[in-house]
Amino acid sequence: MSPSVKKILKITIPIIIGLGLVLYSYFTTTPEDRQQIFDSIKNVDLTLVLLSILIGAVSHISRAIRWNYLLEPLGYKPKLINNIFIIFISYFANLLIIRSGEVLRVTALKTYENVPFEKGLGTVVTERIIDVIMLLLIILIALILQTDIIFQILEKNGIGLFGSIAILFAGVIGLYVAVRIIKKSKAPLAIKIKTFLTGLLDGVLSIFKMKRKGAFIFHTFLIWTCYIGMFWVIKYTVPETAVLSLGQILVAFVAGTFAMVATNGGLGLYPIAVAATLGFFGISENAGEAFGWIMWTSQNSMLLVFGAISFLLLPLFNRNR
Repeated sequence: MSPSVKKILKITIPIIIGLGLVLYSYFTTTPEDRQQIFDSIKNVDLTLVLLSILIGAVSHISRAIRWNYLLEPLGYKPKLINNIFIIFISYFANLLIIRSGEVLRVTALKTYENVPFEKGLGTVVTERIIDVIMLLLIILIALILQTDIIFQILEKNGIGLFGSIAILFAGVIGLYVAVRIIKKSKAPLAIKIKTFLTGLLDGVLSIFKMKRKGAFIFHTFLIWTCYIGMFWVIKYTVPETAVLSLGQILVAFVAGTFAMVATNGGLGLYPIAVAATLGFFGISENAGEAFGWIMWTSQNSMLLVFGAISFLLLPLFNRNR
């Protein structure tokens, strides 16, 4: 298979999967269910939606500020307005071509701020590593807050408390054995895993080498607090989801986050994943899908609008470059 064909498939397959999931969601619901979901979306409180969008925008601005903390030790300090524009453009690009935003982000930084490509890429990789760590932390918190419901699900599937402890013990042993094998192995996959884990550790340690480590950590938690906050606000747009607790919201948030990286901006998959997760907490499928579609539409609309505006304004604010 030629490189050009591979490139086309990488671009088109996620879009096709996303559109396929939208059609699947449409044809697997009854006309009455579709009308109920549509009514929930149509009657949404726009004030709450706008508040969620504002919180989302704050997270991106905070990310732009934090980016300079990584670039500063390298001898660069881009204009904050440029960082903001570039961040929005990168997320806008990811909606169109999955995972293209990172490359565009680094390229734009080189074009408008003269930051070498490899150095800009290093900061983006570090950011992604920190994001993975934060997501793992949220998963851990969600598991702790929702231990009861997890045990109930396991009980329902005939596993029970003893079985859960046995699975946990086996998982720990398996993880230990896997780490030992990967550490000694020379296989390409094992080397890739070791490289990733080494990068993960380097990303964490790099925080303590920068001048403004406290500000960096503050903005990291602010970014992820905003992510959860915009999700939390949207729960009040659907009466049935308004009663969800923080722990339940976190579980749905994690499911939605994984859906976002599977297709372009979570196209098609996001509402399905969120609805399926909320079903464990007694939320009806219709209410769960309405919640998912409202959340997905509001945030992706924000990225489309702000991304398009940033795409136009970035060269205008840098006419001398």
